[in-house]
Parts: sequence; structure tokens; C-alpha cells
Amino acid sequence: MKIRTLFVAGLLAASFSGCKLVKTDHSAGTAADPIAELVETTFDTKLVPALEQKAVDLTTLRNAIKNGLDKAGENQGVRVGGAGGGWNFAVKGSGTVVDENRTSKAATADIDLDGDGTADATLQLGPVIKGTALRDTTTLYDFSTFRDQIEYAKLGRALNDKAVSKLPAADISLKGKKISFLGAVVIRSANEKPLVMPVSIEVAP
Repeated sequence: MKIRTLFVAGLLAASFSGCKLVKTDHSAGTAADPIAELVETTFDTKLVPALEQKAVDLTTLRNAIKNGLDKAGENQGVRVGGAGGGWNFAVKGSGTVVDENRTSKAATADIDLDGDGTADATLQLGPVIKGTALRDTTTLYDFSTFRDQIEYAKLGRALNDKAVSKLPAADISLKGKKISFLGAVVIRSANEKPLVMPVSIEVAP
């Protein structure tokens, strides 16, 4: 006798607000992508507000790090991966874009925060993004609620993709413009230039 076994994805609820990761679209006869659904239902309504609530001014954070990265991290950050991992921070700031690279797939903009004409931080513009700071900076996405590391990594990429879609398009030059931003960054060394993944960039009129 032929037995058909139906496998249902094992992703569970995200811990921050009990959001369900798995949903089956019976009308289409296929399972909806739980990661895509999670990103769509949490990015604007939960992740961005969480970053806004936690965000520390990046200039203030850089000054705090001078007195010890671990101390600054314990006060304002989240560490992923134990003692050897970097500190993730929600950050905000404003300044002038002194340089940009919009031709690379890993496009970036260098921003001067203190007005001395030199870059103090780099904003990632994508579409290729390094790191998973957006996933790791809040308690919204708990690894224990995901099926495996592959699904968790997929979430990190999906959050980055969603953020990129909300940033100024590649044909909009930012160089020389005053901007403000909100995002997340992982810092592993007190001497490194912050590489921020923004969820929003606003250009001053």
C-alpha cells in the first residue's frame, strides 16, 4: 500500500512577539516561505521600532568604545557567539557623505560624523551586504526557534535584502550630501571603522 507522508516545515514562533514562522497557503497548494513571511511581518512593525528604541548615537558610541569595547558592549550592545564574538549595536547618526562607491555590488557610502572632513563610518548600501547585525542586534529573532543554522542564515540575508530595498537607489548620488541614518553594526575591535547596515537613510533637503 502506497503511503504518502506530508512533511510540514519545522520552523516555530519568533520569540519577540510570538510571530508564527510557518504558514501554508492551501489555495495555492504550496507552503509559503516562512522566512519571507517573517521578514514582511516584522521588519517595519517590530525590527525598526526596536532599533529606534535601542539606538545610540554612533559618535557617542565611538567615544565610549575608546574606554573599552567590552564595557560599551555590556552597556549598550548584544554579543553573539560568546566571548569571541563581536558586539552588535543599534546605532543612529547624522553627517556628510564624503565618498561613495555605487558601482560595486557591495556599494558603500563613507560618512563624516564630526565635521572634520574624514570618514568616521561606512554605510552599506548593497545589494551585497556583509554580516548579520540586523538579525543579531535585537532579541526579536531567537536562534532556538529556527530549524537549523541554514534557516537562521537565510533570515539574516532576507533582512539585509529588505533593508537594501528601503535605501536610496543606486542612481541617487549621496556624495556631499548631509544625511541621517538608523541601523545596526557589529564591532569586533576598538580600532575598526564601523560598518553600519542601515534600515533607513534620510537625505537633508
